[in-house]
Amino acid sequence: MFKRNIGWVKVLGLVAVVGLVLAGCGQKSSSSKSADKSPLIVATSGTLYPTSYHDPKTKKLTGFDVQIVRAVGKKLGRKVEFKQLNVDGQLTAVKTGKADMAANDFGISPARKKEFTLSTPYKHSFNSIIVRKKDDSGIHSWADIKGKKAAGEAGTNYQRLAKQLGATTVNYNNVSNDVYFRDVKNGRTDLIMNDYYLQKLALKAMPNSGLKIMNNMYFTTNDDGSGVGILMKKGNTKLVKQVNKALAELKKDGTLKKISEKFYGANVTKEPKVHISKHFTIKN
Repeated sequence: MFKRNIGWVKVLGLVAVVGLVLAGCGQKSSSSKSADKSPLIVATSGTLYPTSYHDPKTKKLTGFDVQIVRAVGKKLGRKVEFKQLNVDGQLTAVKTGKADMAANDFGISPARKKEFTLSTPYKHSFNSIIVRKKDDSGIHSWADIKGKKAAGEAGTNYQRLAKQLGATTVNYNNVSNDVYFRDVKNGRTDLIMNDYYLQKLALKAMPNSGLKIMNNMYFTTNDDGSGVGILMKKGNTKLVKQVNKALAELKKDGTLKKISEKFYGANVTKEPKVHISKHFTIKN
């Protein structure tokens, strides 16, 4: 399902158009003088709303991370070409050099820092849990997750945490939100752990889902407390310096804020101020 180290908020055909033409915002920077003018190959999902998805009307790839990468590419004076892959495919593409970077709501975690070079963060968030409205899926405390069925994508930090808390994990691969939501509603699964902003938007897109966010169980983990960034091949210091410079300029000229508010309805470039119920250390 939505997110970051993973992915779940899959775009729905019925989702309202969130089209955006901010890719060209901001002036060209000195970083565009780079000698390398070849296209930037960027791995992304194309199914993670509102991070990376296809506009239901135009069918064109768009999204928060997609538009940020396009804006970075413009600052560098380079075209951007996207490769749409699942999460594991995105990571493999960067490691093997088949993609220059991956942008798909990836958290800047200690584990990722060991495997990749990461940009400075351009998004900050926290995590939440979706349950059934009628009975809260029987979850009223963290201890209640034990024995429940957690929906998510295999290998994600959310599924690892759910298993760590005693839940049975039910894994999906590249399915849309309606599948996740239907299964929680009908009792095939009980909860979905993911990024708060992504879950909030998914519920807004499906007002009759019969689900809700547990407002008293917001949480963070050791893998997502440092924000979201762009993944690049380990040791690619030249590219990361260029990307970080571009991100700094885009933040200064207000482009990051504009893109954020367009897709999230909030400025996610700033750290949120909410009560966090629990901070978890996810075991590898």
